[in-house]
Amino acid sequence: MKEEYFKWHSPNLNRDIEMLVFGHAGYPIILFPTSMGSYHENKDMGLIDSARWYIDQGLIQIFCPDSIDKDSFYNKNIHPVHRIENHVRYDKMICHEIVEKIKNNTSSGKVAVAGCSFGGYHAANFAFRHPGYVSHMFSMSGAFNIKSFMDGFHNDDVFYNSPEDYLYGLDDYELWNMDIVLGTSNWDICFDANLKLSKVLSDRNIHHWLDIRQERKHDWPVWKEMFPHYLSRIKFF
Repeated sequence: MKEEYFKWHSPNLNRDIEMLVFGHAGYPIILFPTSMGSYHENKDMGLIDSARWYIDQGLIQIFCPDSIDKDSFYNKNIHPVHRIENHVRYDKMICHEIVEKIKNNTSSGKVAVAGCSFGGYHAANFAFRHPGYVSHMFSMSGAFNIKSFMDGFHNDDVFYNSPEDYLYGLDDYELWNMDIVLGTSNWDICFDANLKLSKVLSDRNIHHWLDIRQERKHDWPVWKEMFPHYLSRIKFF
C-alpha cells in the first residue's frame, strides 16, 4: 500500500499542516481524525488498514489531514468568537488547499468525506456546507451540534457550522444528490445526535441511510467494520 507524507504552510491557517495519503489511484476520500486527533491517527488505530483492499486495488485514495481542534473548538483559553473563526479558517483550508486540488481525480469532479466521532462532525459539516464538492458523506458515530463548545456565544459562523440548524434553510440541489450515511449504534454515546440529524434530513426529504448497529460501543472496532462497508457504496467505474 502506497503511503505519502505531505507538509505545507497553509495560507488560510498561517501555520504548517501535515497530511498522509494512502493509495496510488482511485476515488479521493477525505478522512478526518477524531477530537483533537492528528493526521496519523486513522492509520495508528487501524482504520486505514480496514480499507486496504480498496486501496490496493487502486479504487480509492485516502487523504488524512491534520485537525486544529485544539486551536478551535477545544481551546478554552480564547473567546468563542476566535474558536469559531479558527474553525472557519480550517474549513477554507480543507476546501481550497486539498479538495479543490483533488476533486478532478474523478469524472464527477467530487470527493467523498468520512470521519469517526468528532471526525464525523467534520465530514458532515464540510459536506453540507459544500455539497457541490461532495458525492458521499460517511459519518461514523458523529455529533452535529457545536453549541456546547461555544459557552453560550452565538453568531452566524456558529449557526452555519451547526448542521442541525442550517440544514433547514439549505436548498442546494446537490444535497439531494449526495449519498449520506449516518453510522451509529444503540450503545453509541452519539446515538441521540444521529437520530436528531436523521430527523432533520427526513424533514427536508434528503435521502440518507441511518445505519444503527446493535450492542456496539463508540469506539474503533465498530468504525473499522463500518468504513469498508460504506466504501462499497461508491461507484468506482
